[in-house]
Amino acid sequence: MQNDNYKYQEQLAAIAQDFYLSRLTISELSTKYSLSRYLIKKSLDEAISSGLVTVSINSPLSRNFALEMQFQKKFGLKNIYIIKDSSNPEEDQKKIIEYAAEQLQLLIKKSKVVGLAWGGTVYNVIDHFKNQIQADLIFTQFMGENMKYHSQAGSMRMVEKAANKFSTGFTTLAAPLYIINKRLKNELRQEPAFKQTFIYASRMDLIFTGLGTLASIDSIACWKQNKKAIFPGVDQEKIAGILYGRPYDIQGNFLVSNETDTVFGADIDTILAVPHRLAIVKSKFKAKAALGALRGHLITDLVIDEAIANRILLEASIS
Repeated sequence: MQNDNYKYQEQLAAIAQDFYLSRLTISELSTKYSLSRYLIKKSLDEAISSGLVTVSINSPLSRNFALEMQFQKKFGLKNIYIIKDSSNPEEDQKKIIEYAAEQLQLLIKKSKVVGLAWGGTVYNVIDHFKNQIQADLIFTQFMGENMKYHSQAGSMRMVEKAANKFSTGFTTLAAPLYIINKRLKNELRQEPAFKQTFIYASRMDLIFTGLGTLASIDSIACWKQNKKAIFPGVDQEKIAGILYGRPYDIQGNFLVSNETDTVFGADIDTILAVPHRLAIVKSKFKAKAALGALRGHLITDLVIDEAIANRILLEASIS
């Protein structure tokens, strides 16, 4: 009997180690140990309640609270996180991603439906999530595909990757981000394959995203070749950034209307009604994009470092 208990404790420890340290998902653990998902979850809960596993959070990152208060006052931002710079720019970018992942996990814990934008920054943040179980959660695309079908940063792969980190479900939107045929775009919204995703998108309580620029559009060949059709009537010289697939100017005004919007996904009003819209910026070259997003209240939360914060303030003083 004692030997059986020892083997059971040994298995609990192995499962917990694979989950918390090796970052295997519930599905992967279920296959590895030939146990149901329910028994895997039960084992992980027991590992914590018995004291076999202890969880602690260490955050060595320092924030510039004085600069954060300046941003809150100047832009009326709900939450701003400005990480203090180190002597290594690459290390600073890594710290932004790590801190964003920590903050997002706290927000996700309180959320039911989480919307993901696309891009390398979002992918890197997901990669830094710690495995946890949150069965009553859904991750969803709220915009169409970014056309990077052969990349790990493809939209559908990212939403699935995020869901696996939380052992929960996800919905996708397997259509292009931009559809210039208005009739086709409206009819596609009624397709049964997309209806469920649009329903979840209408219920989002959290979005996390990077900020794009016109270079983001130029990185996709078919978009670059059809920019005038994708953004009809838009003066491209006025584009400060791209957010939620839409271009906006330095004052934070979207340069497309409901009539000219070619994005296949949740509309602007639905997106701006989401209570938490967290953006992560890790490049000073996106200072103008960040400034426009702040001025237009297009985001509610922002994670940056001191160098980016100071560049944003400099841009604000001259534009």
